[in-house]
Amino acid sequence: MSEAAEAASMAEPAEEPRAIAEPVDAPTARRDFGMLWAGQSTSLLGDQFMVVALPLLAVTVLGTSNAQAALLPFALFLPFLPLGLPAGAILDRLRRRPTLIVCDTIQAACFLTVALLAWRHLLPFWLLMLLVGVSGCTTVFFQVAYNSYLPTLFADPRNLHRGNARLFFSESVSRSLGPVLAGPLIQFFGVVAAVFVNGVTRAVSVVSLLGIRHREERPPAVERERGWLVREIREGLRFVFGHPLLEPVLSCGSVYVLFLSMIDAIIVLYCKDVLHLNASWIGLVVGAAALGFPVGNMLSGRLIERWGTPRTLVFGAFVSVTGIVLMPIAGSAGSAVGLVAGSIVHGVGEGSFGPTSLTLRQTVTPQGLLGRVNSVQRFLLWGAVPVGSLFASLSIKLAGLSWAMWIGALGTVLCLPPLVRRGVLADLRGRRRAAEPAAPTS
Repeated sequence: MSEAAEAASMAEPAEEPRAIAEPVDAPTARRDFGMLWAGQSTSLLGDQFMVVALPLLAVTVLGTSNAQAALLPFALFLPFLPLGLPAGAILDRLRRRPTLIVCDTIQAACFLTVALLAWRHLLPFWLLMLLVGVSGCTTVFFQVAYNSYLPTLFADPRNLHRGNARLFFSESVSRSLGPVLAGPLIQFFGVVAAVFVNGVTRAVSVVSLLGIRHREERPPAVERERGWLVREIREGLRFVFGHPLLEPVLSCGSVYVLFLSMIDAIIVLYCKDVLHLNASWIGLVVGAAALGFPVGNMLSGRLIERWGTPRTLVFGAFVSVTGIVLMPIAGSAGSAVGLVAGSIVHGVGEGSFGPTSLTLRQTVTPQGLLGRVNSVQRFLLWGAVPVGSLFASLSIKLAGLSWAMWIGALGTVLCLPPLVRRGVLADLRGRRRAAEPAAPTS
C-alpha cells in the first residue's frame, strides 16, 4: 500500500455500527387515540345496555320463551363462522378506519330500527333476529379492523400495550356501568329506551372516528389472481397454528368462550327466573359482576414485566375459571352477592388475559398478516359464541336454567389444558421463547 493511500485510510473514521431505529408512533397518535378511545368507550357502554335489554325485549315485549331469547346471541355471532376468516384477508387490502366508520353506521341504523319498530309494536321475533344478524355481520368486519387499527397509530410496543389496556379498561368499566345504568332506565322508561340509547352511542362512535386526523397508508395494490382469497386465508391460518404462543392462546380462548357464552346467554334470565330479581337488581348484579375487569387490566402490564407474557396468560386463565365456577355455587345458595363475588374474581383473570393476548398477537404478527391473524382469532373465539348459545338454549329446554349455568361454568375448566402446551409450557419450565415480545411497562 502506498504512503498516500495508507494515510488516507488512517484519516478515514472507522465505520460505526448502525443504530437500530426506534419504532415511531404516528404524529397525531395521542390525539387520535383519544378520539378513538372516547368513541369506543361510549359505544361499549351502549353495547352493555343490550346485554340486559335484548333478552328482556324478547321475553316481555315480544312474548318469546326463555329458550328463544337465549338464541339472540346466536344471531349476533353466527356471522363470525362464514365471514370471520374472509374478513381478515379482505381487510388486509383495505384501510381500517373507513371500514370502522361504515360498520358503526350500519349498526346504529339496525338498533335504531329495532327501537322504532318495537315502540310501534311492529317487531316480530324473526325480524329482531334478522336485524341482530345484520348487526353481527358488520361486527365481524368492525372487530377485525378495530384490532388491526391501533398498530397504525402506535409503533412502540409499550405505547401499543398502554393503548390496548386503556381500551380494555373502557370495556371493563362499560361491563360494570352499562347494566347498572340500563336497569333503572328499563325500570322507569321501558326496555325500548335502552335499545334506542345503544343506537345513539353507535352514532357518537361514528362522529369520533370521523374526527381522527391520521390517515393510514393505502395497502399496496396486489393483483387478485384466481383463488387469492383462499390462499391468503390459508396463509393466516398457517401462521397462527404454527406459532408456539398464538396457537395455545387461541385454542384456550375458543374453549373458554364456548362455555362462557352459555353463561352470558342465560345470566339475565337466570337472575329473573331463578333468583327472582327485578330489572334494576338484574342490572346491578350483571354490572357489578364486572368490577374485576379494570383491576385485571391495570395489573396486566406489571404482571408481564415481572413474569413474562406466557405466565401472565396462565395466571389470567386460571383466576378467570376459578371465579366462573364459584358463580353457580353462589346461585344454588340463592346468594346474589356470592354470584357477584365469583364474577369479580373471573373479571380480574379475564381482565389481565385480554390485553396481554392482544398485545402478544399484535407484536409477533407482521403488519401485512395482522388482519388475517385477527380474523382467525375472531373466527375461533367469537365463532364459538353461537355454538354456546345453542348449547344454552338446548340445556334450558332439556334441564332448566340452573343446570345450564352449571354446564357452562364447569365447561370453562376445559380451557386450561390447551393453554399449557408448546411455547407456554416451555416458558413455565424456564425456557423462554425468543418469539415472546419485550415486556411492556404499564
